[in-house]
Amino acid sequence: MQEMIRKILTSRVYEAAVETPLEEATELSLQLGNRILIKREDLQPVFSFKIRGAYNKIAQLHETEQIRGVICASAGNHAQGVAFSAKKLGIKALIVMPVTTPRIKIDAVRRLGAEVVLHGDNYSEAADHCEQLQQQRNLTFIPPFDDEMIIAGQGTVADEILRQSAGKLDAIFVPVGGGGLIAGIATYFKALAPQVRIIGVEPLDSDAMYQSLVADKRITLETVGIFADGVAVRQVGKKTFDLCRKHVDEIIRVSTDEICSAIKSIYQASRSIVEPAGALAMAGLKQYVKQRQVSGETLVAINSGANMNFERLRYVSERTQVGEGLESLFAVTIPEKPGALRHFCSELLAGTSITEFSYRLADRDKAHLFLGVAIGGEPARQAFCDQLSRRGYPTIDLTANELAKTHLRYMVGGRSTAATRERLFRFWFPERAGALTRFLADMGTNWNISLFHYRNQGGEFGRVLIGLELPLGDENKLMAFLDRIGYRFLEQTDDPVYQLFL
Repeated sequence: MQEMIRKILTSRVYEAAVETPLEEATELSLQLGNRILIKREDLQPVFSFKIRGAYNKIAQLHETEQIRGVICASAGNHAQGVAFSAKKLGIKALIVMPVTTPRIKIDAVRRLGAEVVLHGDNYSEAADHCEQLQQQRNLTFIPPFDDEMIIAGQGTVADEILRQSAGKLDAIFVPVGGGGLIAGIATYFKALAPQVRIIGVEPLDSDAMYQSLVADKRITLETVGIFADGVAVRQVGKKTFDLCRKHVDEIIRVSTDEICSAIKSIYQASRSIVEPAGALAMAGLKQYVKQRQVSGETLVAINSGANMNFERLRYVSERTQVGEGLESLFAVTIPEKPGALRHFCSELLAGTSITEFSYRLADRDKAHLFLGVAIGGEPARQAFCDQLSRRGYPTIDLTANELAKTHLRYMVGGRSTAATRERLFRFWFPERAGALTRFLADMGTNWNISLFHYRNQGGEFGRVLIGLELPLGDENKLMAFLDRIGYRFLEQTDDPVYQLFL
């Protein structure tokens, strides 16, 4: 531990990075009943803490390694940190990025003078190509997190927080991807202020560190979520895992809706729009306060990055309504008879703020409503659901249903009586030219597409909903095709949203 503390204190980060402020979020502190401090790493020259570790690593390379040049694989903040550092030190840099990387990030890296090679649909494919290019060109690889100099550079955030807080600290909330940032912060605090709790925050669908700590060994996730792409890591680092196992107090996992709500909270507190990964710490802090009912504590959330794609803001705004308990979604069955809809609305929705209302005839006896209402948090939602059920209206709470939130509310039409043996799948298609064409070409004429819905949400992947008519006996053939095509998918044929509305 002492050797790592020495490396943190002797890091060369301030030749490129800046000491960012630790700001109090006054209004948020009043709302949450605790003193909330925000560490503004979004104010770094590349809008992310990643510059600290990247520069510290590159600056301390041997002269012969610097002369050869550096290389890394990244779809975002690490790429910009490496490119900025290489430019500052006057050495060449090659950055391998997935083809799906948003143009804003590619252009930012190129403006910093780095050579960009686009390869593959995801980080893993880019990383494999990066390894080949490293060997071919004899370049020095700069890892994103699992390196002592990288960890030490990120650990300088902890030194600043301890100096800037100048008083009582109860807990620090840190976003977790590969683990470099939290490993450095936890090591520093447990040596100098061990009473401060270090709490990592991960998305529910990208929780490699949480799973690894539970298993007491590094776990490789089969898939990772794509919303908080800055922390979408299938396996954490060996060094970072060892340090986290020793020094991190706990890991909190948060939903996409909670992350979107945190983005809004940060905007209201600082007028800064952070990226999803950058809002993880705040999302974890808010969950912690709500679930543990803590008050009067001093809590720090690290704004780790603000490289947000503008196109994502619409999606963030939509999901914030649910994340803050401002909107609840329900499927309600009502009788199909004269006056039934009018009676339902006048008797049960009078005085209720409606955010969504879709009606679809099911048969001559009943109809289905897709209903969005602004009724507050979970207790109010449950009470509303119970009230409808008691009045004879079968009701399903869809507030947490991804199929409803991502697709149903943006679709038109309804169930088709012509579709037979239909199977429903959600896909994550890479946002690149030809992705859909490739899917259709590989599928050929084997199965008929009976439903299709696509949404671009400003990320590296688009959400696609597809219905396929599957002839009897083709189940194994379909599974083989889905495995071969290589796109992440989830079957939703048994989802109540599909059964009722699609």
